[in-house]
Amino acid sequence: MAIRVMLVDDQVLLRTGFRMVLAAQPDMEVVAEAGDGVEALQVLSATAVDVVLMDVRMPKLDGVETTRRICSDPNPPKVLILTTFDLDEYAFSGLKAGASGFMLKDVPPGELLAAIRSVHSGDAVVAPSTTRRLLDRFAPLLPNAGKEPQHKGLERLTDREREVMILVAQGLSNGEIAARLVLSEATVKTHVGRILTKLGLRDRVQVVVLAYETGLVRAGGLG
Repeated sequence: MAIRVMLVDDQVLLRTGFRMVLAAQPDMEVVAEAGDGVEALQVLSATAVDVVLMDVRMPKLDGVETTRRICSDPNPPKVLILTTFDLDEYAFSGLKAGASGFMLKDVPPGELLAAIRSVHSGDAVVAPSTTRRLLDRFAPLLPNAGKEPQHKGLERLTDREREVMILVAQGLSNGEIAARLVLSEATVKTHVGRILTKLGLRDRVQVVVLAYETGLVRAGGLG
């Protein structure tokens, strides 16, 4: 079954370019488009979509608030933020709003397609190292920056799960965590899954964001 994609961007030419790239893929289908957030929410209310490619700077309702509203619904589509500038504060806000990742608008077609497939399969597509650079820059603006962890779910983590969470937030992949802790990669994946469940998070990106928000990990190092 084809991945149903929605394009949300106020630039018609950009949407046209993305549509052409996606239309050439046998496993993807552009089922909807919108030029601003208000229109996007209206279209989504009547259209089944798997992945939304979301611009951030749009008239009427920006991509961050649109993403927040989409992700507040039960069983929402995955949202992939598209930004013009690397380490854009809008991308950071988009991650906090529930997006599964962000990419630059000038991303090579192959990387965009791979990102859509990854998001659809449930993975986050922001490289952990990129996420950390983003958070290192904007973490001081977080309301709980520098304070002791406040998320009650952290108390439910085992010592091993807490250790894995810190390494995820440091930007390590499952394979790297496995090597660091002398575990199998499958065991690390299981730990990550339990962390997501206990904390009510969707993906690794949200794990990293929460680690910074609670002070478990701080800009430039561990909390």
